[in-house]
Amino acid sequence: MVNTTTTNKQILVIGASGKTGRRVLQRLNDRKVPALGVSFSSIPSFDWNKKATWEAVLNNISSVYISYYPDLCIPGAVDAIAQFSNLAVKKGVQKLVLLSGRGEAEAQHCEEVVMDAGANWTIVRASWFCQNFSEGNFLEPILAGHVALPAGNVGEPFVDADDIADVAVAALTEEGHNKKIYEVTGPRLLTFENAVSEIAKATGRDIKYEQIPMKAYADLLVEYQLPKDLIWLVTYLFTEVLDGRNESIADGVQQALGRKATDFSEYVKKTAATGVWG
Repeated sequence: MVNTTTTNKQILVIGASGKTGRRVLQRLNDRKVPALGVSFSSIPSFDWNKKATWEAVLNNISSVYISYYPDLCIPGAVDAIAQFSNLAVKKGVQKLVLLSGRGEAEAQHCEEVVMDAGANWTIVRASWFCQNFSEGNFLEPILAGHVALPAGNVGEPFVDADDIADVAVAALTEEGHNKKIYEVTGPRLLTFENAVSEIAKATGRDIKYEQIPMKAYADLLVEYQLPKDLIWLVTYLFTEVLDGRNESIADGVQQALGRKATDFSEYVKKTAATGVWG
């Protein structure tokens, strides 16, 4: 239930066009909870690299869902999160909910500055998203029938972005989630090859997986003309974060929602039904 002391204010959703922000905003709208979703293209707009856009979106806001683009491990993210959080508290925000990354030291620094900002807080620390295969960089290779990534036999407990959104909305609208770190993962470890195989089976398509060296993958991203900072991020995630440190299951979804996390196979079934994989 929404706290009655803040119902005259809105919940701010940063990154409202992204994988999780879009889902968080939709759930708030469905519940008729007053909410403002902002992004690069919204009116008013929000840009992490333009501090002048921050203050206007914080007027009449009770709580904030913070998702940082492109990732909290990017240089400068800690300072940006600290400055934004302090401004939010100064403007009267009472609750901060941060989407964080599992196994990223920089992300945990961002968690610390949110905790120290002076408002109530909840951390949603997530593993790799299932939706990277349907709404992210892996979609095009899947459609082409050949997924080449620098990932081998390391297991990842892919988490459904719908689960992340459900946890975030609970933290934003219900009592009992303050000062909690919810480490959210799926219920099962899969390699990237396992994941691609499940998608191939569900779609009835021949989709090959190939493990390639990191340098070859980075060169491929250069060919695709991806920005340098995005190539750096992908390199970091595959070489640092996907080194086995996250090869374990966490129960953050169960803790926050009282239900099991969505299995990758459930995600594959519902996504295949949309036809996005052809």
